[in-house]
Amino acid sequence: MEYKLTTIREIIGDVLCEQGRKNPDIYVIDSDLAKSTTTNKFQNEFPNRFVETGIAEQNAVSIATGIADEGKIPFYVNFAIFVSGTAWTQVRQACYANANVKFIATHPGMDGGYDGASHHANEDIALMRALPNMKVLVPSNHDEFKKCVQLAIDHEGPVYIRAARDVVPDLPSHFDVEIGHSYCVENNGNDFAMIFEGSTTDLAYCAFETLTNEGFNGQLINIFSIKPMDKDYIRKLAKEVKRIVTVENHSVIGGIGSAISEIVSEMSEHAPVVKIGVEDVFTESGPSLAIKEKYGLNVENIKTKMKKILS
Repeated sequence: MEYKLTTIREIIGDVLCEQGRKNPDIYVIDSDLAKSTTTNKFQNEFPNRFVETGIAEQNAVSIATGIADEGKIPFYVNFAIFVSGTAWTQVRQACYANANVKFIATHPGMDGGYDGASHHANEDIALMRALPNMKVLVPSNHDEFKKCVQLAIDHEGPVYIRAARDVVPDLPSHFDVEIGHSYCVENNGNDFAMIFEGSTTDLAYCAFETLTNEGFNGQLINIFSIKPMDKDYIRKLAKEVKRIVTVENHSVIGGIGSAISEIVSEMSEHAPVVKIGVEDVFTESGPSLAIKEKYGLNVENIKTKMKKILS
């Protein structure tokens, strides 16, 4: 499959501005990273609905929760490590109150590259999906991100949107995404099902094509909604295919591989689940693609593990 590459991060500000023009209740909260997350566009167009807290992430989430309590729809936009890690207790309190706060988390997993292990959010899915009332969505392209923002606005309660900083395929969405649903991108057979999250879209496409060219016929699945997860669809896959492989820019502990394993473990018979992601280690500083390559997010590693379980 041939396609151009783009980033989701580059449209965050534009999408929020578009929503802000339609809805005067949209607010944006930032913690000194408006340029990096492109929310400075919203700041320029709607200065009275933009709150800059400086490097005070916990305060920012508390402010967002207060704004939500006043009947508004606040979006807190920051790097994933700061949303899910630094401010976790405040995010948890927002979930406890079922506050109508929306979180857009950029630079997930190892997308932070040179910022190093302190900024690599390899645990954010685990931290966010463990919270009651929280919805967790992972868009894989521009269309899905735009729909994510609309879904978040329409949903009453907290929503966490994991927005890739690194490149994703510049492709239109071929399905109308919804909370609680996953989607089959390609279906060539039942040798395996490869399930990916938004920030590993390009890698999954490349690995799937490589395996197909080498004679393995499988299904390529866009997980999209991590919480709630499409349990019926996952159970159906686990009965149909010989193997399931998950590909995530995240720790193999607590991520989509773990979530899928939790579902299929309740079945008497199911396909085994192989997890591709960061093992139980801290990562390091460097170009993000090189770091991902080193820590197992590469076509060769996926191919090797898949061939081993398919042979």
